Amino acid sequence: MAESAKLFSKYHLNAGKKLISDLSAAVSTIKVSLHMSSFTPNQDSMDNYGDLTNEVANGNGYTTGGAALANKTFTQSGMTTRFDADDIEWANATITARYAVIRDATPAAAADQKVLAYVDFGVDKSSSGVTFKITWASEGIFTHTVA
Repeated sequence: MAESAKLFSKYHLNAGKKLISDLSAAVSTIKVSLHMSSFTPNQDSMDNYGDLTNEVANGNGYTTGGAALANKTFTQSGMTTRFDADDIEWANATITARYAVIRDATPAAAADQKVLAYVDFGVDKSSSGVTFKITWASEGIFTHTVA
């Protein structure tokens, strides 16, 4: 199933304050972390990586902090802005996750790594010694259309 992400409300505030890196720049690190069903995303209050809880445990194909997105693009067409990157995967992984959270991991401190968006898989998504993969929607990881 192709996944689209929901923006955190702080995304626009942090972008306006220039607290988020250029999402498509080669020097920017945008990461995806995986979280268990005991994590409850709060679009209104969550601001940075330090606010995130119940991340999948380190080991078994997953490294705490998540994985970096490759071939990032941030484009505009008409009134729609689109962020996209290659699908992301963890090889030979034994993982159970309910959520994926996308953040700007360019700054070193967790408190400065601003959350951008999250995916709710709807149910626990698992792998056992095989590749755990997130296939992004053809429209991109997230889009924003102004009225």
